[in-house]
Amino acid sequence: MSRDSRKQYTAEFKIEAVKMVLNGRPINDVADGLGINPSMLSRWKREYLKDHGNAFPGKGQLNPAEQEVADLKKRLRDKEEENAILKKALAIFSKHQK
Repeated sequence: MSRDSRKQYTAEFKIEAVKMVLNGRPINDVADGLGINPSMLSRWKREYLKDHGNAFPGKGQLNPAEQEVADLKKRLRDKEEENAILKKALAIFSKHQK
């Protein structure tokens, strides 16, 4: 099955499924009732328990901590590029003064 033809579930669906399991229903029963694989529901449960508020951020979305790290890495790359440009400019201007 290709990646594009996979069934995609909303964050709300995943959270509701996990809450059913957390309320005491067996994973297999919930998975059968929803028509999903029990191992997928187990993974959703682990993700939800790991980070309630930021579980299932969506396609291409990062949780806030990961987003902050990505933003800081981008700023660092930008500053390193600026620094390299300034070093080159300093080398060019110091040659012209001699």
